[in-house]
Order: sequence, then structure tokens, then C-alpha cells
Amino acid sequence: MKVNVNTEIAVTYLWARKKQTLIAAMGVMFGISMFIFMQSLMKGTNDYFEKQSFSNTAHIRIYNENKIADTHIMETAMGDSSVKLLVNPKQVQQSLSIINPYGLIRMLWKDPLVADITPQVTADVIYAGGNVQLNGNVFGVNIVEEDKMFDVQSNMLKGDFHDLDRVSNGILIGKGIADKLSLHLNDNITVRAATGAPVIMRVIGIFTTTIIQTDNSKAYVNIKQAQNLLGKDRNYVTDIKMTLKDYNLAPPKARELERITGYKAEDWVQANEQLKAAFKIRAVILNSVIGVILLVAGFGIYNILNMTIYEKIKEIAILKATGFSGQSVISIFLQQAIYIGLIGAVIGLLVGFFLTLAVSKIYIGAGNLKYLPMSFYLPHYIEGVGFGILTTIAAGYFPAKKASKVDPVTIIRG
Repeated sequence: MKVNVNTEIAVTYLWARKKQTLIAAMGVMFGISMFIFMQSLMKGTNDYFEKQSFSNTAHIRIYNENKIADTHIMETAMGDSSVKLLVNPKQVQQSLSIINPYGLIRMLWKDPLVADITPQVTADVIYAGGNVQLNGNVFGVNIVEEDKMFDVQSNMLKGDFHDLDRVSNGILIGKGIADKLSLHLNDNITVRAATGAPVIMRVIGIFTTTIIQTDNSKAYVNIKQAQNLLGKDRNYVTDIKMTLKDYNLAPPKARELERITGYKAEDWVQANEQLKAAFKIRAVILNSVIGVILLVAGFGIYNILNMTIYEKIKEIAILKATGFSGQSVISIFLQQAIYIGLIGAVIGLLVGFFLTLAVSKIYIGAGNLKYLPMSFYLPHYIEGVGFGILTTIAAGYFPAKKASKVDPVTIIRG
């Protein structure tokens, strides 16, 4: 295969300065490998924490939010043009129940974006065991649907969560509750809500989420048992939880549901604002570090090509004197930069992959996190090569432009 003369000259220059070429390529390699490694670490940890948040948080939660009193009653009663003012408005006392919840659920199931839906009854309660009392929250659920949505089984320490459907007064409690009240399987616990009479329940299981606040307060009961605990009828539902086929669509879908239903629809982004803020901060830090690494690699290439031009100034003059155009000279030195970038990119891809693989084997053993979460995401490798090549082209263009302006007459005479 015939090689273009510009390419042949570029390769000759690189081969003549093997040490400098290798150093420049190592700079690019380091930048790309760190880019891949840090992107893999960030995406891996982000995916892990998102998964953890979804173990307790639905993509969308629909509930009846307490509202602040407004002036609409006065405007109805006093239909004049005067301005109505309400001083020091308070929350309006209202039921937390969703009206016709099962009809709403049937309507929501018609949406092709919906993956799962489950009703829930939430109650603030006091747990009592012996002389010890704890404040907490009871969640009345269909435990099979709850497991399908949040993988309850993976958090079980003792017992079988299916017993919530088999034992009429069964309760599934967090590990913190069990420890503080010294409870074991089949022990009794007294649960008292703000409304309704105290109920004695039997512990059918113990779970742990590794989130202390949750484990110290949360318990599951059958949805009918929660309604009995509050002294409510079978249509009493406080929450409807949904998961979508694509959780990224949750924010716009939640706004749509608020308009349709008139209830508050809280998406997972709203429920985890601090987590999303942490993701953005990590992304800024990561991109800043990687940008500095690639910038340093670019300066290394720039300096090496500048030195090459200084040392080869007479040869460049001869090339131009024998008919090489300025564009040909730019091509020669720009190709050198591209070849350095390609060498660094190939090595960087390999180093980045094996570094990520090695770190993914590091055992953490904290909570339910066994190994350091790493992501092997193909676009990160493509982006890494792209950034590396662009950096080397940018670094090589200016020395190449400088070389193209060499005046052969002045250099040869000098």
C-alpha cells in the first residue's frame, strides 16, 4: 500500500524521537485511563445509590397533601370586586384518604408507561414491648406487590414476609425495632395509632435496610390490618405508589398526574433531592479533574512538537523550498499529534478497563454493599477516546501552524 509522503515524514519524525513520543503518548494514556476509571466509578456509585433509593422510594407517590386555607370560600360568599385577604392562614383539617383509590388505580393501569402500582395505608404509631415504647410508622401494603416493587425479600433477616397474608395480626418489623424492644419471631408487640384501639400483633419477620432511621421505625402489616388499626373502612388508602418502565420519565409524568387527579404526585427526584445534588457535585469534581489531566497531556504534546519544530527548522525550510506547501507542513505535524493520541488512546483504553476491573474486586462489606460498585459502560470508552484525540489535535494544531509559516529563504541564509 502506497503511503502518502506527508504521512511517511510524520512517522519518520516520531520514530526518530521515540522517547519523547512515548512520553507524550503516556500523558494521553494517563488522561484517558483516568477518565474511564473515574467515569466508571461515578456511574457505578450513582447507579448503586439510585437502586438503594428505589428500594424504599417509588418512582411516583400519589397522596392527599394537607392544604393551606385560601380565600376561595370568601370569594364565593362575597361575589364582589373587593380584594379578599386571609391573615395567618392555617392548614385545613381534612382526611388523608384518597377518594375512590381503586378506581384511580384502574385508570392508572391504562397508561402504557406504568410498570407496577400498589395502594398503601400509612399510619404514625407507637410500638410497645414490655415497658419500652417507640414511635414509628406502619405501612399497610399488599406484601406481594410491595416485594415486586421494592424487593422486600432481599432485606429479610428472619421469617417469611408472605406470612403477612397468612397471619391476620402479623407484623413485619425493622431490625432496630426488634433490637430496642428485644423482640424475636412469634413474639407479641402492641401497636397503637392516633385513632383506633391498641392492637396486639405477632412478629412474623424481621428485615433490615441498613438505613438506621428506617430500621428503627418502619414496619409492614397487611393493608386490611392497617385499616383496622386506624378504625377505617376498606376504601381508606393514603398512598398510591407507582413504578414506571423508564424512571427518568417520572418527573413529567408526576406533573401530569397532579393535573389529572388533583392530588400531590411526588416523583423520586423530589423525594431524593440531596442525592441528586450529590450526583451533580461529584460530576463537577470529576470533570474538573479529568479536564486538568487532559490539559496537562495536551501541553506535553504541544511542547514536544514545538521542540521538534525548533530542531527540524532547517529540514522544514528545505521541505518548503522543494515545493511542500504550508498545508502539507501542517498535515505532517498534525498527523504526529494524531498518532500520539491514537497510541495513548489504545493503551489508555486497556489500562482504564483493567484498572476498573481490579477496583471492582475490592471488598467493602459495609451494609449490603459487598464490592465497590463500578460500571463497564461502553459510551465512557468511546467518549474517552474522543476527548483524547480532540486534545491531541488541539495541542498539535498550533505548532503545526507555526511550522507552516517558516520562511525557507530566511532559514537557509541564516
